[in-house]
Amino acid sequence: MKNDLLSGNPVKRIVSFALPIMLSSLLQYSYNFVDNIIVGRYVSTAALAAVGNIGSINSFIIGAALGLTSGFTIPVAQKFGAGDYKTMNKYAGNSISLSALIGFLLVIIAHIVSTPILRLIHTPNDIFSLSSSYINILYFGIPLQMLFNNFTGMARAVGESKKPLYFLVVSVTVNFTLDMIFVRELGWGVEGAAAATILAYLCATVFAGCYILRREKKISLTASDVKLNLKISAEQLKLGIPVSMQFTITSVGSMILQTAINGFGSSAIAAITAAGRVEQVMNIPMSGLGVGNSTFVSQNYGAGNYKRIIKAVKSIMLLNIFISVLCSLVLVFAGPHIVALFITDYNAEMFAYAKQYLYTIGGCYAFVSLLFVFRNTLQGLGFTYANAVAGAGELIGRMLVSFVLTPIFGFPAVCFAGPAAWVLADIPLIVIYLNKRKKFKSLSLN
Repeated sequence: MKNDLLSGNPVKRIVSFALPIMLSSLLQYSYNFVDNIIVGRYVSTAALAAVGNIGSINSFIIGAALGLTSGFTIPVAQKFGAGDYKTMNKYAGNSISLSALIGFLLVIIAHIVSTPILRLIHTPNDIFSLSSSYINILYFGIPLQMLFNNFTGMARAVGESKKPLYFLVVSVTVNFTLDMIFVRELGWGVEGAAAATILAYLCATVFAGCYILRREKKISLTASDVKLNLKISAEQLKLGIPVSMQFTITSVGSMILQTAINGFGSSAIAAITAAGRVEQVMNIPMSGLGVGNSTFVSQNYGAGNYKRIIKAVKSIMLLNIFISVLCSLVLVFAGPHIVALFITDYNAEMFAYAKQYLYTIGGCYAFVSLLFVFRNTLQGLGFTYANAVAGAGELIGRMLVSFVLTPIFGFPAVCFAGPAAWVLADIPLIVIYLNKRKKFKSLSLN
């Protein structure tokens, strides 16, 4: 049964809608999570470092691709909220064709730029070939990831957040099974982990596509809806490109930071990679509420429910701050020990790196909770330029740490890169939202 985001208590509706999104995010993270654990335990620490080393590059290319699809489905949710189902179907159908086309183009681009970027971030020689092998196989799955993200966005736009979770359960099961076969049993190393991820995404995409095209009653697409429309494509790209730029700009900052981390050697890379996975899991509740709020905002914006939007944003902000405190406690007290799951030769040096990173992040977690709320709120309203502005703030934060603070303070400065990025992203997002809120208050009085 779908969640009605246009009526009832806003917080209850958003939380109910967001819970399956959180579980879906957990399963999506498990792709890399499982790869990291299996590669780290059954191949080598160098292999784990190689997989972690491509994280920023992966975010740069795949994150940019998925950012586009997030923008493509914003008008689907807005037209659903407005009750304009005919126009909604046109946006939905066009987003499928546009995602597939861009996905295939990005495969070509990704394979051209991946190796030069590995050299640009000063990838250590002992893990260079492993990183290159992993990433160049992984990029063949870009069209699948874009289509899956698009199908998922379409389902959520019409109030369905549970079905994407079911598709991911099957996909993650396939990924884990193939990881164990390809990596542990057949000894295919990082190449096997990448191949398993692609086949798992294929399963998820097929299941999601069949549901959207055959079973989702609110979406009824015709051949003309799926045919690429230049006018609609331009509008969707206008929404999607700023979201994509946010991922791209942020990833550039991450690559710059990765260069600084690489200077501390493979032990630091492996420790930060594993600690980063723990951090990503802790982000899931806050991120899930943000994504749920984005759909809530989109539908209610289309319906003209401005007071409802203002009330929801305030409540979700307070809830996210509270959750960030709980997550901080987990990072500080349990995080360094969870890192041991990823590494067989976990030593005192790695423990010290991971502990310092997680303690620093945990002390500043409230800042990232605000980022998830206001970035997703503005995205749901269609003001996606704010995503690019926030991305620029994150880039400045990471550049400041990498070029100015790390040469002076060493590894401790690296740990403050995330908090610096969050603060510099929060400031413009909050300012933009407060300006929009004034407009909504005046509109709600008319």
